Amino acid sequence: MRGHAPPYSSMAAPGTAAAATAALVQYVVLRGDLARSWSLGAVVAQGCHAALAAAHAHWQHPDTRAYLSAGGAMRTVVLEAPDEAALTALAQTLQQHSIDHEVWTEQPENIPSCLALRPYPKDQVHPHLKKFKLLK
Repeated sequence: MRGHAPPYSSMAAPGTAAAATAALVQYVVLRGDLARSWSLGAVVAQGCHAALAAAHAHWQHPDTRAYLSAGGAMRTVVLEAPDEAALTALAQTLQQHSIDHEVWTEQPENIPSCLALRPYPKDQVHPHLKKFKLLK
């Protein structure tokens, strides 16, 4: 298309765009208690819903747009919160530190099942997530 530059083509020096996108990560935090009592498919769906909700809510942020344009180079890390109290405490911490995220609440049961951050550079958000382990 004439007159249209690729998204974010003017944001980085040549050769640095891929490195900048590679540094972005989207964190998804699922409740471990639900992961052990719900079906695998139901738990995966919760994570998908939360990740999409976060991307949709923050789609105009340059990091989200860069992350989504990366296609197969997207990096997602799935962590485990032990229970609802831990997930709620994390959501409060993220809110206090102005970290964009979305909590997914399963309806009609009204069960907070997981949360997802919009894509961030890892070093900006990892300190708030380091106590959570990878979901197994």
